[in-house]
Parts: sequence; structure tokens; C-alpha cells
Amino acid sequence: MQFVSSWATEDEKALLHFSKPTLETFCQHIQTSDADCEAGGLLLGSVHGVHMLIDQATVPTVWDKRFRYLFERMPFGHEAIALSRWTSSQGTIRYLGEWHTHPEDHPHPSRLDRSEWSRLSAVRRDKRPMLAVIVGRKTLHVELVPSEGRGSVFIPVE
Repeated sequence: MQFVSSWATEDEKALLHFSKPTLETFCQHIQTSDADCEAGGLLLGSVHGVHMLIDQATVPTVWDKRFRYLFERMPFGHEAIALSRWTSSQGTIRYLGEWHTHPEDHPHPSRLDRSEWSRLSAVRRDKRPMLAVIVGRKTLHVELVPSEGRGSVFIPVE
């Protein structure tokens, strides 16, 4: 499976790029079999005006809760990695959002996904919308979620 690395909002005003290691992390956790549990983690990267470069996706830890149709990220591990990257990059690599998998070819956010994204966006210190990615078996769902209202969906750029 190979996902597209460059994405844009429909109006092409905001662009984002997933690094090769980020896409490899997504691919390693695709729910291909009926026994595979959801996976997820943080999205870390840099901000360039309204554009973003996603440098890293953290991987599930032993503390995370993983089920067929549910992933609950626990703070242990993920936050330590985010803080370490923030510190070592002198604040240029930061928390941008969250990713998780769905056991469907073309993933769609659930009501639970949407409420969790809005909650996480509302508590961001930098007040930026949160990047939310769902990794499906064939495609990604990529959305920038504000604390209130509907977000901007990104589409792949070939």
C-alpha cells in the first residue's frame, strides 16, 4: 500500500506533506485482517503559515487501549516523545494532531471521532485547529478540525 504524501484543502489555500517515515508508520498499522486492532498516535511536525509538514507519527504504546473498532491513546510515551522533539528542535517540531486506523477501505470519522477531535482541538495551547488523520485500508481521511464547527477536509495532490 502506498499513500499520497501531499495534500491540499479543496480551495488549495492550505497544504500539508507527510514525510516518508510518517507514511511508513501508517502502512505498518493498516487493519488488513479481521483480527487487527485499531492503532494510532500523535502527529508531530512543523508549521509554515497555514501549511504543515508532518515529520513523525508516534506508534501505539503498551499503555494504549486497542480494540477492533476503538483506539484510546494514553498519554504515557506519546507525550514524552512530543516533548523531546519539541525541546530538541527548539520548538519547531510540535504536536499537530492525532491519527488512528479504521478497518475500512475508505475511512469516515465516527461521531466519537468528531467529538474527541473537537475536545482535543479546544484544549490546544496554540489555539490552532487539530490535524486528524484516519488510516483506512486503501485511503486516508485527512481533516483540520477547529474547536467549534466543521473542519477543512484535505484531498490528495498527485
